[in-house]
Amino acid sequence: MLKSSFCGAIAVLMALAGAARAQDPAEMVKKGAQAYRICAACHSLQPGVHLSGPSLADLWGKKAATIGDYGRYTEALKKADIVWDEDTLNAWLANPQAMVPGTTMVFRGVEDDQTRVNLIAFLRQALAPGGTAKVVKDGLIPERMAEGPSPQDLSSLGANQRIKKIRHCGDAYHVTTADGAEFPFWETNVRIKTDTSARGPQKGEPVLLRAGMAGDRVFIVFSSLAEIGSLVAEKC
Repeated sequence: MLKSSFCGAIAVLMALAGAARAQDPAEMVKKGAQAYRICAACHSLQPGVHLSGPSLADLWGKKAATIGDYGRYTEALKKADIVWDEDTLNAWLANPQAMVPGTTMVFRGVEDDQTRVNLIAFLRQALAPGGTAKVVKDGLIPERMAEGPSPQDLSSLGANQRIKKIRHCGDAYHVTTADGAEFPFWETNVRIKTDTSARGPQKGEPVLLRAGMAGDRVFIVFSSLAEIGSLVAEKC
């Protein structure tokens, strides 16, 4: 399956080679930058910033599934023996599931051949060493897009969101924040999360994030899994 995908990718690239040469390379990169929005929904170009998918920084020419601090690669991708270049990216962007059956990348692919060629022209620049700074400096994409949809920085929130005490009683969590206020929340409306990144809460200070139209649906975000058990008390 993988071999046939590569062959198909090469055939497509050869078929488009004449048309690509006829185009202005800079215009191809510019159009590819516009198409990059589909990647920016789940990826960052900043080194070490992993979102739904891994950071794309410096990936050009590197073997797939080899970023050491990203722990959500599938076994299928690890075993695929892929090096990211024009051919492999073309096959991947056309149909990830066809190229690597079992991948968890939720992306149906880019059907238009020329759009893929343009996108790969942009990625060749953006994924090269120092490429992130270059494509931002050249005005191809804004810095915010290069960062990707990074979660909110929870490391320095105000006292009204930093939690000092959590107790569970009956069907409610009673949350006391650093400003001394206490709020009861129906347990079904409380979502427990962790953020272990540098943007996460300070150690020992989970944070309260309100959601919903009435603010009655909340996320309680801890800096580690261990804190959930140590900071939540069963007490009425």
